[in-house]
Amino acid sequence: MAQIVDINGKPITSEALAEPQTARTGQIYRVFEEHPARGLTPASLNRILAGAEQGDLIAQHDLFRDMEDRDGHILTEMFKRKAALQGLDWEIVPPPDATAQEKADAEWLKEIIGSLELEDIILDAMDAVGHGFSCQEITWSLVGRERLPTGFEHRPQSWFQLDQATRSQIRLRDNTADGAELWPLGWVVHVHKAKSGYVARGGIHRTLAWPYLFKNYAVRDLAEFLEIYGLPLRLGTYPIGASPKEKATLLNAVMSIGHAAAGIVPEGMAIDFKEAAKGQSDPFEAMIGWCENTQSKIILGQTLSADAKPTGLGSGVSNLHGEVRHDILAADARQVARTITRQILWPVLSVNRPGADPARCHRFRFDLGETEDLAAYAEALPKLASAGMQIGIDFAHEKLRIPKAKKGEAILGALKAPAPDGTVTPPAGPAALKREAGSISQPDAIDGLVGEALDSWEPDLTALLAPVQAALDKAVKDGETVADFQRRLADLLPKMDAAALANHLSMAAFQARLAGVAGIDADGRRDDPAQGA
Repeated sequence: MAQIVDINGKPITSEALAEPQTARTGQIYRVFEEHPARGLTPASLNRILAGAEQGDLIAQHDLFRDMEDRDGHILTEMFKRKAALQGLDWEIVPPPDATAQEKADAEWLKEIIGSLELEDIILDAMDAVGHGFSCQEITWSLVGRERLPTGFEHRPQSWFQLDQATRSQIRLRDNTADGAELWPLGWVVHVHKAKSGYVARGGIHRTLAWPYLFKNYAVRDLAEFLEIYGLPLRLGTYPIGASPKEKATLLNAVMSIGHAAAGIVPEGMAIDFKEAAKGQSDPFEAMIGWCENTQSKIILGQTLSADAKPTGLGSGVSNLHGEVRHDILAADARQVARTITRQILWPVLSVNRPGADPARCHRFRFDLGETEDLAAYAEALPKLASAGMQIGIDFAHEKLRIPKAKKGEAILGALKAPAPDGTVTPPAGPAALKREAGSISQPDAIDGLVGEALDSWEPDLTALLAPVQAALDKAVKDGETVADFQRRLADLLPKMDAAALANHLSMAAFQARLAGVAGIDADGRRDDPAQGA
């Protein structure tokens, strides 16, 4: 096999093509989670986060998984962000000025990527948003004559550690101080930069941990409040000189009477019921709501999609939050696409296309474009084109995100306008469309008349549209919108002199009338009345 190189052109070994790296570190499968969320306090949370900064990732990432298990709001909001990429279209982009072979490789890579469980790969890669990084182990198999990835297994972040020197290299835990370096070709390691800093501090779960903790306190306090809310105070009295046994009997009666609604006490003792406990749950619910809103802002950048409520501000707020949401989606898509390019596309190409140039690697790209308003463009483009603007067809296809028809593909056409009597002109039949091979229609007298009339109209049309062209040039220079320009079109009508054009139209109509009266046919010959008889 030819020498395999990484995306940077450095030679790499191909051990991972034979077996997964974790097959040689079997002890890691027998490590179980500690669930540090049990009894979590501000002091213990601070200790867990500080330990991760020093390279010990186990407790931090065990805590992060506990947070998703125990907090439904975090789980739901994180899934929204992870799953947002799954609905995007994607493409394989060949390098600039691609050769025929590079274009063929792009189609081949598209077929390979399309055969993978790409949605699951993306979802597991997006786990790095919360944790800071995500590792998926690749299983390679021989498919025909090609070596291809056939399995991607997500591995828990607690299986990994950081090197002690730089605290930025992710290593597999193997009971050594620095851990084992990850095999090239064996992993898809997605490091997501939700914020700047070391890998251990890159995930947003570190920020989510604090509102998660405060929310737990508020939920616990609310549960205690609900437990005693509405219950009367039960006060037992015993006579002076009561023995400890009598006191214990009275205490048991007081504690059990609230649930059993029955009890007995010795003679001389009594149980009094005081006024029921009063209070409101609003402070606890406000604290829980604040924590969940903060979590939504951290994860999605907004709160409207998490808790729909009327704002009284119309659709402006929704549009604003939608834009922020799209910004986060675009940032996530670019980072995941870069990881897929470097750690899936290039390895597949390097293994199966010996001698491939890393500098001309194909790119995986999500389609983040937003379709323009078709109605607005359908109304504006014909008017602008008729006003003299030179609008390229490629520009219209790109803006409206309508692909060009392929060669031989049926093309939509405009419907013929109805006649004044309401009938629609039927399309021409095959006989009308048939032409003899090599035949060229010769212009007749009517064609000459039409051509002469059009030639004489061009200067008049130019003069007629001069005010519109000048206004259009000024609008483009001033950055005026299409809507504003359309509103000003009516003001230009008095400046447009149509006298010369009307004169030419009258002359052309007069000539046509004379030709008809004189009996001149399309070939310029005078009709013979005798022949007609």
